[in-house]
Amino acid sequence: MQPVVGLELEELQRALAPEWPKFRARQLYDAVYRRKISDLGAVSNLPKRLRSWPVGLPAIEKRYDSCDGTRRYLLRLGDGRTIETVWMPEGERSTICISSQAGCPVNCRFCLTALLGLERNLTAGEIVGQVLRVAEDNLLEANADRVNIVMMGQGEPLLNLANVLKATRLLADPDGIAISPRRITLSTSGIIPKIEELAREPVRPKLAISLNASSEEQRRELMPITRKYHLADLIEACRKYPLRPWEKLTFEYVLLKGVNDSDADARRVVKLLARLNAKLNLIALNPGPGIPYETPEPARVAAFQHIVRRSMPCFIRKPRGLDVFAACGQLKRMETVPLTTS
Repeated sequence: MQPVVGLELEELQRALAPEWPKFRARQLYDAVYRRKISDLGAVSNLPKRLRSWPVGLPAIEKRYDSCDGTRRYLLRLGDGRTIETVWMPEGERSTICISSQAGCPVNCRFCLTALLGLERNLTAGEIVGQVLRVAEDNLLEANADRVNIVMMGQGEPLLNLANVLKATRLLADPDGIAISPRRITLSTSGIIPKIEELAREPVRPKLAISLNASSEEQRRELMPITRKYHLADLIEACRKYPLRPWEKLTFEYVLLKGVNDSDADARRVVKLLARLNAKLNLIALNPGPGIPYETPEPARVAAFQHIVRRSMPCFIRKPRGLDVFAACGQLKRMETVPLTTS
């Protein structure tokens, strides 16, 4: 029996037909996605046989609690593989950073996840299940708690696009989990044909591009995927991308000391992104073992921002969860001494 999580309403209806009426599928859907019930045995208005249907949430293998409130989850999937999910509370809102693949095939030189290689794609249920499990563990309600979702964990989302899109539909369904597409963001290294495919979807996340370089040569060194999808072509694909009225493109830029953080780099970035309706997020490198780069000084990061901000919105992203390897680019199932183990 296929788990409920990952099935859309019509799929549930087909799975129950012809034995059960359609309203039973709606009851299941409502219980799992809207009410976020992880054990259907507790749903008294379901027939006994339907209460035994598996929900299919990943198990919390370990939970690492940071001094800044961030939580890194090591989640175990049905086949025994593990992935990582991060919860970052901040005031009245919070962000859940989810994985789209186990490991990652893209091999960015500054990212610990790249050292894992690709193990496999996640199903739509395994993607959505991360959100439901973290929401359950932190008593979150999607609307009341202003939950944001970023697909910036393990993996390249556009290389698992069908499952990512299905997961987005489930996350955004107002009759289910009800997280607005305005609060769901997908980050990509720049898989151009898939960006074009994403653009045609009626329900899709916001798009963020991992830029990290100011020239083709520099980006090839830092992100080898540039050899296949060239920087000029990527910028052109972004220029053609059909933004919704409320939407901007986001570009992300990891600053590496003495590599891509000079004033000249900043000016080249401004030139690259000219005439795009976009903003730039700066991320000072989050270090880790096996990464051959250093983190720039705060003054250098601020100087880079100052140049870019003359021409476009530019923000410095505050690192979260550094002490438990939960920050951007650090997800490699690192063993730290957990403050909490579940």
